[in-house]
Amino acid sequence: MGDDLIRALQLQAGACKALGSGFSAALLERAAAEAASSGPTQALFAPWDQISTRDLMFHAVPLRWLGALHDIVLSGDAPGLAAAYPGADRPGDADQAWPEVLAVTTAQPARIAAFMEHEPQTNEVRRSACLLPGFLVAAEATGLPLRVLELGASAGLNQLWDRWRYRLGEVGDWGAAHAPVVLETEWRGPPPPLAAPVSVIARGACDRKPVDLTDPVARRRLEAYIWPDQAERLERLKAAIAAALAAGVRVEAADAVAWTARTAAPRAGAATVVFHSVFFQYMPAQSQAALIAALDAHGAAATPDAPLAWLRMEPPPNNLAAMELRLTMWPGGQERHLANVHPHGAWVEWLGG
Repeated sequence: MGDDLIRALQLQAGACKALGSGFSAALLERAAAEAASSGPTQALFAPWDQISTRDLMFHAVPLRWLGALHDIVLSGDAPGLAAAYPGADRPGDADQAWPEVLAVTTAQPARIAAFMEHEPQTNEVRRSACLLPGFLVAAEATGLPLRVLELGASAGLNQLWDRWRYRLGEVGDWGAAHAPVVLETEWRGPPPPLAAPVSVIARGACDRKPVDLTDPVARRRLEAYIWPDQAERLERLKAAIAAALAAGVRVEAADAVAWTARTAAPRAGAATVVFHSVFFQYMPAQSQAALIAALDAHGAAATPDAPLAWLRMEPPPNNLAAMELRLTMWPGGQERHLANVHPHGAWVEWLGG
């Protein structure tokens, strides 16, 4: 696995750097160098031995490792490591952190390995800024209230997309003036239909392993997947968690394909919108095909009074470095490429017209 692991760590380092986390990139670069010499961190990656660089990235193995370290920092159980991590009054020092990383790895390998067993679960709230214009298009096109169903919802924070305040660059604001979460994004291109009447009359969500927000350890796991030098993202997450707890947000433990088949049939008097973000890419090809088939079957039953929409923020096939917002609507099954977007919602390039 040596060369594949090294390449995967280096690729993730480049991605972190490009997305504004220099500290995370620096740790990954040191891990790549250490992997070349078969150091103590090597054993942590043993469960993914003999798989390709592409599969290591598909399974987000480098991110699992970063998350495990950040979880230990957030727990307060490694003060030496925490002192070298970014904080409110310090930028973080990867050179100082690396000996502490090796010390924690030597002292707590089972804890790190246990964290890494579970695939990453993030709930990036600012992705709602990318999804919002898709909901607006569906509302404008149908003239109906929305019934929104999220797949791969994690903790379900983006279920509350209509309760946030959005600042979309120069094109304008949308949402409640005193919302508990304010999402700012750089908007490129003409405005979306901000004046479209939006009313959400039903919500639902599923995830194979939902995050229980009432569990402090589960909440910390979500926080651990926020890169430590991006404090603004962490504060947004905490505010959204508080709002979700107050609202009693629930996510059903279920397979996305079976849940879609069971719950997403069109209903008269509402536009049913099935949506997801950075989820479809992690489904096996067979499950992807089954989900599309389930949506097509429901779409065949859609009518103007009971329309169906499939809204997704996902990378295009064979290009995981890009991210697109696409919307398919039934009756008709017309697909539209609405926007190119930043993976964390920092900008939206609107193409919807």
